[in-house]
Parts: sequence; C-alpha cells; structure tokens
Amino acid sequence: MDRRLLSTLALLVAMRRDDNDEPFDDFFKEIERMMNDMMGDGSDVHFDGGDAGFGADTHVDVHETDDEIRVVGDLPGVEKDDIKLECDGETLTISAHTEHRQYDERVSLPGRVDEHSATATYNNGVLEVVFEYADSSAGIDLQ
Repeated sequence: MDRRLLSTLALLVAMRRDDNDEPFDDFFKEIERMMNDMMGDGSDVHFDGGDAGFGADTHVDVHETDDEIRVVGDLPGVEKDDIKLECDGETLTISAHTEHRQYDERVSLPGRVDEHSATATYNNGVLEVVFEYADSSAGIDLQ
C-alpha cells in the first residue's frame, strides 16, 4: 500500500480517536497493528490524542430551553483560575491554559443571549455556563 495513503489513513484515524470511547480501543489497537505490519520497515504507528486541547478529551454540550441557554463542557485537569470565558451575545469562547494543555473553544449559541446575565460554575472538571436570552429589539417610534 502507498505510504501516502497509509499516512492519510493514520491521520484520519488519529483525528477520530477519542480515548473516552473505551469500547473502540481494541479496534484502534488492531488498526495500529495492521498498519505496522503493512509498513514492515520498523515503523511504529500509534494513535494518541496528544495535547490537542478541545476535541481530544473535551466534550461541550449546548442545551436550550424557553428561558435559557446552558453550555456544559468537560475540562479535565484544569484549575478554575485557569479558565477564561468571553461572550459577544452569539458565541461563547472558552479558554484555559495550563502547564500541559491549552484549550480554546468557540461555541456558537443557538440564540442571541444577554452576555451580562451569564452565570458560570466549575466543579470537578465540569464547566457550566447559563445565559438568559437577550430581550427582543425595541421598536422605534417615528416622530
């Protein structure tokens, strides 16, 4: 098999690997074994997430109700003081920088929110940010 094809396959599998999905560990180990057998020149392919930050071992969910938008994210190994949150009313930016990792995630919110209404909690590696919806635009009376 062509080395470029193998490299591309290795990259695609590495991008899809999520160490939190333990049921698939055997599958990825078998792919690693087969690729190493095919390359046969002492190559040693391993698929590990590395320190890619968000996406590698972080999961973010957005929940919407009639009254609020709730963003819940997993930030394993991060201290509360290392987290920075910013919102422009449409997008929440979550940043966290530690000695070993850098997380940067932009979360598009499903509706316009009042960023000044936000409350955030962080407990045991789980971040939760709650927003109220922004008031609808005010009408303008013509004089």
